[in-house]
Amino acid sequence: MNKLTITDVKTILTQPKGLPLVIVKVLTSDPAIHGLGCATFSWRYRAVEACIEKHVKPFMIGRDPASIEDIWQSSMVNGYWRNGPVLNNAVSGIDMALWDIKGKMLGVPCYELWGGMSRPAAAVYVHADGKDKHEVADRARAYYEQGFRHIRCQVGGYRGVSWEKNGPPPGAFPGQYCNPKEKLYLVPELFAHLREVLPTDAELLYDVHERLAPIDGVWLAKALEPMRLYFLEDLFAPEDMGWFSTVRGQCATALAMGELFVHPGESLSLISQRLIDFIRVHPSDVGGITPCLKLGHLCDSFGVRTAFHGPCDVSPVGMAANVHMDVHLHNFGIQEWAFRSELEEAMFPGLPQVREGYAYPNERPGLGIEIDETLAAKYPCEDKVTEWTMARLPDGTITRP
Repeated sequence: MNKLTITDVKTILTQPKGLPLVIVKVLTSDPAIHGLGCATFSWRYRAVEACIEKHVKPFMIGRDPASIEDIWQSSMVNGYWRNGPVLNNAVSGIDMALWDIKGKMLGVPCYELWGGMSRPAAAVYVHADGKDKHEVADRARAYYEQGFRHIRCQVGGYRGVSWEKNGPPPGAFPGQYCNPKEKLYLVPELFAHLREVLPTDAELLYDVHERLAPIDGVWLAKALEPMRLYFLEDLFAPEDMGWFSTVRGQCATALAMGELFVHPGESLSLISQRLIDFIRVHPSDVGGITPCLKLGHLCDSFGVRTAFHGPCDVSPVGMAANVHMDVHLHNFGIQEWAFRSELEEAMFPGLPQVREGYAYPNERPGLGIEIDETLAAKYPCEDKVTEWTMARLPDGTITRP
């Protein structure tokens, strides 16, 4: 019997729900065996496409798809300079697809390849947003009554509520204006209200989205300590990670970090010094399943739990990979969940399903998900300039998104 080899790599771009998705399909010398992976970097998807088509694909042709570790390691060093969201996403697409292939070859779901289940399903959290604390509370209560016990609550979204009242100064550059300082009074007030009106077993989360000055972040973490948050997310930007030790010494608010990480060195000190409680990486941005499994095991040694990124800019293929890792890793914490449209359900048969607050992988071999390429082709990606990242302070200064 001839040895299985990689014969082609296809990059599939599609946009079924407002955000560009990048799916990688690895074909093999056996026409019946292929694998899917997620390489979605919605804000620079053309760069990922070029990286795959012009560099990663030629490097893959003829290789043994079973050699996942060697392919991941060699792909990372083949271009000499390593890491970064473009390269990592390109490699992730291949990496996830190879794990999908291995599961299909052995006839088992991917979680069985890594040692089996630690739990039958993964607890998820959902988003309850609103223009004021009452609207947020109503939406959170509705989710709770549907069986969701973990709820991320935001008032006014990331931009807050005051940006419409006070316009930018004359001559200011275009952008999405916000006043981060309002978090210091709106957020504690929001969670004090939620604790009064929601059942005591509701697990509440909040995402700062790195928009505060570091010292304001310290203040907010202390102010929220009595509210018993499940976690406070992205309190600081990656550039300000030294501030985590300051917070740790002053309060017991649980902290999640990592959405913007693209280099393994960014998380090591936070984990080894036990400065965070949840690692929150976007799996395709750090290179796929292979590095995420290693990161999960490292975290386990230091009492840090996983909380992989899971909004709509993680493709359904990426979400399938997340859920397989979630049910396997012993130190899993929570999975962010974005509800999918009927179109996405049709385009990606086998997408994990949520029931009463838990996501369940299906029992099909590999990642258990496929893509309808004909349907995907009917929804091409829109080439346009990203605007939501152009956040500005009230005086017009560009700030972190």
